[in-house]
Amino acid sequence: MGADVRLLEGPFDPAAELAAFTAGQEEAGGIVSFLGQVRTGGGVEALELRHYAPLTLPGMQALATEALRRWPLHGLLVHHRSGTMRPGDPIVLVAAAARHRRDAFAAAEFAMDHLKSESWFWKREKVGGAWHWVEPRDVDFADLARWSDPAQV
Repeated sequence: MGADVRLLEGPFDPAAELAAFTAGQEEAGGIVSFLGQVRTGGGVEALELRHYAPLTLPGMQALATEALRRWPLHGLLVHHRSGTMRPGDPIVLVAAAARHRRDAFAAAEFAMDHLKSESWFWKREKVGGAWHWVEPRDVDFADLARWSDPAQV
C-alpha cells in the first residue's frame, strides 16, 4: 500500500501508466481513474502550467499521504504535468485502488478536488495568439470545501 506521485516535465502515456498501476493491484476490488487533458475547442491553442518547485512535489506527496490516511487504499497514483501542452495532451492522471469501489471513488475525487483548487500550479491558456491566466472557479472551491465537512464525506 503506497503512492506513486510524480511531477512530470514532459508528456506521459496515461494508458501505459494506468496499466502498470493496475497490474500491481491484484487484491483491489475496485480501481478508479481520472484523466484530465487539455480541452480541444474554445480556441485554446496551448495550456501552460507553471509551479514552484520547493512546494509542488512535496505538496502532492502530502496530498497522497492524506488520501491514504482517510481511505483504506491498496494504492494511489498521482501524475501531474507542468510546462506547455497542446489540445488533447494529458495533464493529470489520478488512480486509486481499494478493496471496495466507494473508497477508490472517494480517494480519487478527493485528490482531484485538491489538485484543481488548492494546487501549487499557475495555469494560463493561449487563445487567439494571446496568453491569459486562468483562475479556479467558485465551483472548484465548493468542491474542495466539502472535504472539510464530515457530513459530506
